[in-house]
Amino acid sequence: MTAPIMSVRRTTLVASALVALGPTSMALYTPAMPQLVEAFATTPAVVKTTLTAYFAGFAFSQLLAGPVADAFGRRGSTLVFMAVYILGSLAAVFAPSVEILTAARLVQGIGAAIGVTVSRAIVRDLYPGDRGARIMNMVGIILAIAPAMSPAIGGMTVGLAGWHAVFVLMVLFGLGVGAVSLFALRETIVPDRSAFRPVRIVRAYATLLANAEFLTASVVIACGIGVFYALATMLPFVLIDTVGLTPTQFGFSMLFQSGMFLAGSVTFRVLMRWITPRQAVMPGLVLIFTGSLCLAAAPYLLGTSLLTVMLPVSLYSFGVALMMPFMMMAGMRPFPHIAGQASAMTGFFQIGTGLVAGTIGAWIGDPVLSVATIIPAMGVIAVSAYLFYRRAAARAEREESDANEPVPVDPAPAA
Repeated sequence: MTAPIMSVRRTTLVASALVALGPTSMALYTPAMPQLVEAFATTPAVVKTTLTAYFAGFAFSQLLAGPVADAFGRRGSTLVFMAVYILGSLAAVFAPSVEILTAARLVQGIGAAIGVTVSRAIVRDLYPGDRGARIMNMVGIILAIAPAMSPAIGGMTVGLAGWHAVFVLMVLFGLGVGAVSLFALRETIVPDRSAFRPVRIVRAYATLLANAEFLTASVVIACGIGVFYALATMLPFVLIDTVGLTPTQFGFSMLFQSGMFLAGSVTFRVLMRWITPRQAVMPGLVLIFTGSLCLAAAPYLLGTSLLTVMLPVSLYSFGVALMMPFMMMAGMRPFPHIAGQASAMTGFFQIGTGLVAGTIGAWIGDPVLSVATIIPAMGVIAVSAYLFYRRAAARAEREESDANEPVPVDPAPAA
């Protein structure tokens, strides 16, 4: 048996760098949002559109990044998209108005989209099954560290050097991820340029959307991980404007979320000595459901404070870390031939859900009400979707088992 072109360690390193690009670009930025309201003499709603633009580019470009990665290869596609991300970051550094900043954030999101798509695709290419789930868990551990530090770094940077400096950090981060892609990422597939034909792209996405196993797994992931993208649009205005934290304090307060995600990822790795990745999903969903109920009730029963908001978010984050590794690979399992597009569609659901949730939160207007209703609703949907996923997966396994059974052959009649 031929060894994979990249070792487990190398695959983990490359996938971690790529998948961290999007969340880190978001986490570095959120502490600067209240200052941007003053810098551009605008309103919080307008500044939120800069984050919405980033989400929109990040989400919809997934649908392009997947076919590009399947057609032109993982490595070359990554380098092109990283160049786009760096250009968007440079434009944001020198943005003279909120309109230009919004456009720059859109370009950033388009470039960052390749990270989520390729990181999952290379794991699926090289290490399918439980081994891939364990790699995704390790990616989750490393992923938790970067966003955990990013709000604190972003908050201190805003306090010391202003909001422009945050985008300088993003330029440097983009150059670092680009260097990893250039020197460490190896091509994991044989590129098929015919995969970029519009008819094949549409057919592949239609196949994914018609598959109940893929669709339900993607909804679980979307309402689990998508919560973090939704919270990025809401928490700065809850914790800074309502609770009264400074940008630096806000940055450190996000350790509740990212720190518990890290703790959950480490716990998952320890539990793998005794249970399978699939068995960790249900405990994770129980924590997600519990965190949802607490977040819906605590701010109103006990008052809005750092603890009544972030302790329920911590439970939710711990639960996501337990269920994520298996569910991330589960939906892609039936589609090794279009892993890039399967990864892209999952990412689109994940980020698109965060975008929609953030937009609804902006429409509601009251940030505390937004957090206390939208986030719990996403938790309930994640739990419900998993129940449907179990039925779809069991049906698919029965069909595959029946298809693999040998057809009995009647003995030839005696002469």
